[in-house]
Amino acid sequence: MRAWGNGLRPGTLILSLSTDEDGNAGTKADERRAMTDHDTYDDALLRGILDQVKTIAMVGASPHWNRPSYFAMKYLQGKGYRVIPVNPRAAGQEILGEPVRASLADVPEPVDMVQVFRNSEAAGPIVDEALALPSPPPVIWMQLGVRNDAAAERAEAAGRTVVMNRCPKIEWARLHGELSWTGFRSGVISSKRRKLTK
Repeated sequence: MRAWGNGLRPGTLILSLSTDEDGNAGTKADERRAMTDHDTYDDALLRGILDQVKTIAMVGASPHWNRPSYFAMKYLQGKGYRVIPVNPRAAGQEILGEPVRASLADVPEPVDMVQVFRNSEAAGPIVDEALALPSPPPVIWMQLGVRNDAAAERAEAAGRTVVMNRCPKIEWARLHGELSWTGFRSGVISSKRRKLTK
């Protein structure tokens, strides 16, 4: 199993120094699990995920060019990721050169990450489907605005790393210095004044 980023991997036991009733020092396995704080994420964790992931199953990918999932898929493909679209309504079609699968179970190869581009309620069954795969993905990433703490807890208990309410497109751009107001390096936004021409 891969470890993502620096520091403790979610789902690992915490070893702690402890003392017994007589004051004798020792170590014991703490029964609590190391769970991620899903309000903030360390940049090293996000960078580690985005640097190590190669194949992404995007659940909720849209074939419509004006949908956010389409933009995110195109951007991630441009950064070298293989993005496999999963959408039962578009199964059999192609999105950006990739055949659309009806479900995660229909994806013919293991993936490094499942990206959930559905609402928070739908994220629970998607996470459960990902965990039931013969080779569950090391990372579950819920898109900006998507948060399901119960599903995250199940995934982390199974040893998966979970990111919620973040966009991998935005995080990749932010961590690699490409983020502008529009989410990409446009070269248009500048702090320099333009020369007046007559």
